[in-house]
Amino acid sequence: MRPGLRPGDQLLVRRDARVRDGDVVVARSPEDGRLIVKRVTHREDGGWWLESDNQDASGRRDSWDFGAVPESAVVGKVVWRYWPPRPAVSRRRAR
Repeated sequence: MRPGLRPGDQLLVRRDARVRDGDVVVARSPEDGRLIVKRVTHREDGGWWLESDNQDASGRRDSWDFGAVPESAVVGKVVWRYWPPRPAVSRRRAR
């Protein structure tokens, strides 16, 4: 999902939020049930069309590969993204 999301980003997901075109969601992959993070582009055939932000990423899998996902596969809407804290840098002087 680069550039919008990066590996290590933490996400706050609201399960009961209304999903609309353009939202980023967490869903279960119809291929293997794993959790995936994708952007909703539109509704199609009773489900949501989910796309990766980076269509050129190696290994990318989205609705272009598996079609629209049913509403029940959408776990929730991403409402906040934050980065994990970085380790503190020691500022000790060399003696």
